[in-house]
Amino acid sequence: MSNSKPTDPGRRGFLKGAAAVTAGAASAGAAQAAGDPLITEVQPWAQGLGDGVDATPYGLPIEYEADVVRRNVEWLTADTISSINFTPIHALDGTITPQGCAFERHHSGAIDLRKEDYRLMINGLVDTPLVFSYADLERFPRENRVYFCECAANSGMEWAGAQLNGAQFTHGMIHNMEYSGVSLRTLLEEAGLGAAGDLSDKWVYVEGADASSNGRSIPMDKALDDVLVAFKANGEALRKEHGYPVRLVVPGWEGNMWVKWLRRVEVMDGPVESREETSKYTDVLENGIARKWTWEMDAKSVVTSPSPQAPITHGHGPLVITGLAWSGRGHITRVDVSLDGGKNWQEARLGAPGTDKALTRFYLDHDWQGEEMLLQARAHDSSGYVQPTKTQLREVRGLNSIYHNNAIQTWWVRANGEAENVEVS
Repeated sequence: MSNSKPTDPGRRGFLKGAAAVTAGAASAGAAQAAGDPLITEVQPWAQGLGDGVDATPYGLPIEYEADVVRRNVEWLTADTISSINFTPIHALDGTITPQGCAFERHHSGAIDLRKEDYRLMINGLVDTPLVFSYADLERFPRENRVYFCECAANSGMEWAGAQLNGAQFTHGMIHNMEYSGVSLRTLLEEAGLGAAGDLSDKWVYVEGADASSNGRSIPMDKALDDVLVAFKANGEALRKEHGYPVRLVVPGWEGNMWVKWLRRVEVMDGPVESREETSKYTDVLENGIARKWTWEMDAKSVVTSPSPQAPITHGHGPLVITGLAWSGRGHITRVDVSLDGGKNWQEARLGAPGTDKALTRFYLDHDWQGEEMLLQARAHDSSGYVQPTKTQLREVRGLNSIYHNNAIQTWWVRANGEAENVEVS
């Protein structure tokens, strides 16, 4: 009696069709096993010794993946010292972003700060102003949390129409990492909040140690909720460009509030109204009036492959359509994918159940026969919110905004498998 399990009929037919395509698609790079020397003959890499265990004491990506890197848009800012680069989301899978690929945003450049020289001050309306060293922080109860960090300007250049041809550039101001650190609540309670009195109307002002003195005001209820003072990401020390040795993590809220090289947390009676929360990082409406305190990042999604930087190259047959979805107001409950510009939708498969304020990977298995597609994704989150179209968003916000563009993105996939950023009206 055989112990093997029968193959799912639907999937079996799908794979059988793929095999038939492969057998006759030599022009597309496929070959039958019997005639492929890469599988039938002994190759050079199997005829000698490889590198020893100490060849790279800190492991690096293999040279064949050298194109999977962050990229800048030269015309976006006057100088790279105060600029941003983009995560290559089109070339990644799963949800965790490697630190070396995670986007950067600097206001005066990434600084060198030894952890031995690091200090964090808690002051203002506290019972006892305190200064912590890095070693002090390591002694407090620790938490590990996976969250996405998204720049408020992510997709900002797409407000007026399709601009940048690649998911990396339209949606790559985002990363998703596991942070390790101490809750801000723990440190505030260590300093004592009795002097602050009624906490319902209190704020904290958080400030970085770099020359820009980037600072943001955070309501006390958020500060005492899930904000983390982090010193590790993905199990290792923060990278220099991500605020080594210590940064703030403000789950679900815009990346500008995730202050790097965190040096001071001041408890205050009200917000500071700093540059980064008045003239910047506010949402200008069509009438010229700006909304502020729009911290949360609303539900959003994007197909990462196929996309302009990840065209279809394997010919007709099985195609994995994949992408990312996220929400700063909860977790992703569902993602729909449209192949025809939003006329019809199919529910995608989530790679894993959505988690709070973290990226969720989605997949849709499709049998592609060379038809043109207008690929879109639409996210649903646990608050009941559904990602809007650009038209719906513009009806509320107009065209003057830069920040918080969470509209549905469209890729036009041509018959040759290449894709282009377009807008469907």
